[in-house]
Amino acid sequence: MNPEARQRHELGAFLKARRRQLVRTQLGLPPVVGKTASGVRREEISYLSGVSVTWYTWLEQGREIKPSRQVLDALARTLRLSVTEHNYILSLAGYSAPQPVPEPDSQAAPAPVQRLLEALGGFPAYAISPDWAISAWNAAFTALYKDLSRIPIADRNLLWLIFTDPDVREMTPDWERVSRSHLAQFRAEAGPRLGHPSCARLVKRLMEASEEFRAGWENHDIEGFSSRERLLRHPVVGDLHLEQHRLAPSDHPHVRLLIYTPVLTTDAPERLRRLLAMNIPNLQSIHSAAERTDDRQQE
Repeated sequence: MNPEARQRHELGAFLKARRRQLVRTQLGLPPVVGKTASGVRREEISYLSGVSVTWYTWLEQGREIKPSRQVLDALARTLRLSVTEHNYILSLAGYSAPQPVPEPDSQAAPAPVQRLLEALGGFPAYAISPDWAISAWNAAFTALYKDLSRIPIADRNLLWLIFTDPDVREMTPDWERVSRSHLAQFRAEAGPRLGHPSCARLVKRLMEASEEFRAGWENHDIEGFSSRERLLRHPVVGDLHLEQHRLAPSDHPHVRLLIYTPVLTTDAPERLRRLLAMNIPNLQSIHSAAERTDDRQQE
C-alpha cells in the first residue's frame, strides 16, 4: 500500500472509530431501540455535516477521493473532535501538514544534538526521530534507564520499549495511562508518515508483539504532547518525581529532545544526584551545574 493509500485508509478508520464512539445524546439524537447509547449512523453524520451519504461512506472506506477542507471542518465539528484530532485529519488529507520528508535516519542524531544532550549533564535526556527511534542519549539517561547501545537498533524505539520492555513497565507505576498517552501522541505525529517503511514496520511488529498496543491502536486515540510530571520508580533509589519536557532544535526540526528535570518540591534532586554518582565517574562538574540550576529555579 503506497503512502497516499495508507493515509486515506487511516483517515477512514479514524472517522469510523470516532463515529462509533460518539454518544447519541451529544448530538441531540434519540436512542435506537436495542442499541447502546453510543454509536451514530453514517446517514446521521452526513446529514449533520451537510455531506452526502455516498461521499461520507467513501471517506470511511478509504476510497481515492479528495475531501475539501470545508468538508473535513464540518466533520470535525459533528464528530466533536479536539483541536489535535482536527489537525490530524487535515494532515491525513494533505492540508496544513508538513511537506513530506525523506525517510528518517533512525541510527544517529546530528553531532550538535549529541553535544547538547551531553551538556545537559545531570538531567536525563534523549533524542527521537520522526518514527520515534531513539537516536541519541546522555550518560544521565543511561544511569536512569539502561545502556541503549546494548539494545538492538531495531528495538531502540521509544514506542517499542514502552510496550515490550518489562523494565519500562516496572519503572512506571501508572503504565496503563502512560502507554495509552504515548500511543495517542505517536499516532497524532505519525499520521502522514504511516506509509513510510520505518513506521509501517514498527506498527506491524507491535501489533504482533503487544496485545495492549493492538487494543490501543484500534481505538484511534489522538493526543498532543504537553510537559507534565512523571513518576518513575527506580529499582535502586526509589521514586523519582520528574518533569518531562520536549524541545525541537530549530536547525533540526525533525529531531525531538526529551528532557527530565527533578521536581524541586520533592526529594528527586537528591535521589537523582545519588543515582548519577553511582553510575557516572567524575560527576563534580555535573553536580555543580545541576545545583546552580536548582538554585536559580528556587530563587
